Amino acid sequence: MQIDLNSDLGEHYGSWRMGDDESMLETVTSANIACGFHAGDPKTAFVTLRGAAARGVAVGAHVAYPDLAGFGRRPMTLPADELEAGLIYQIGALQGLARAAGTEVRYVKPHGALYNSIAFNEAEAATVISAIKQINPEFALVCLAGSPLVEQARAAGLRAVTEAFADRAYEPTGALVSRSEPGAVLHDPDLVAERMLRLAQHGTVTARDGSEVAVHAESICVHGDSPDAVNMARAVRAALLGAGVTLQNFSGADNAR
Repeated sequence: MQIDLNSDLGEHYGSWRMGDDESMLETVTSANIACGFHAGDPKTAFVTLRGAAARGVAVGAHVAYPDLAGFGRRPMTLPADELEAGLIYQIGALQGLARAAGTEVRYVKPHGALYNSIAFNEAEAATVISAIKQINPEFALVCLAGSPLVEQARAAGLRAVTEAFADRAYEPTGALVSRSEPGAVLHDPDLVAERMLRLAQHGTVTARDGSEVAVHAESICVHGDSPDAVNMARAVRAALLGAGVTLQNFSGADNAR
C-alpha cells in the first residue's frame, strides 16, 4: 500500500513569513509551490524548489486567483480568458524556476477558493483543464476526492489525482466544511494522524456529524500555513509508515520515503 503526502509551500512573501518549509520538505513527498498570485514571490519559489530538488520531493504548481490580500481564499468570478491566461502565466513561471533549480513541475494543484470552485463548477473547471493542457497535457491535476472534477478531468484526457485533507473537517457529503464554520480546521496531531491512517487503510473519514464518508485518495494534504502543520505532517507520516504504508509521490519520481 502506498500514498502521497503533500503540503502547500513557498508561501513567504517578501519579509512576511508563512510556515516552515524546510521542516515540511523533510516530511512530505510532494510540494505544491505557490506561484505568486495568492502568496509567494520568485525568490521564495526558487529557494523552495531548490530545497525540494535536494530532497527528491516532487513539485507542482499551486495556482490561484489573483488575490494576495485574501490569500486566495476569497471567491472570485473572472472571465474565462483572464483566468486561463493567469493560470498559464503561473505554471510557466514556475516551470522556468524549477528547471533552474534542478527539478521540474510535474502536476498542478489549484489553491483555496479556486480549488473549491472547480471541484463542482464545470465551466470554470473546463477553463483550468484547458490551461493545463496547453502547457503540458502530461501534467496531473490534483482534485478533491469524490468531486465531479475527477471524472471531468479524466474525460478531458488529464490524469486526475484524488486528494484528502488531513487537517480539514468533512461534511457527510464528502465536501470540506467551510472555513467560516467552527471546527473546519483541525489542529490535534494525534487525531489527524488517526484519521489519515483510517483513510489509507479503510478509505473512509469521519464527518462532522459522526458518519463515515467514503474517500478514495491517492494523496493526503497538510496545509503548510497552519501553526501545527509540521507536527501534524510528522504525526501522519509516522502513523502511515508505522502501519507499513509506503510514502511515494504520485508523479513517477522515485522518492519513496
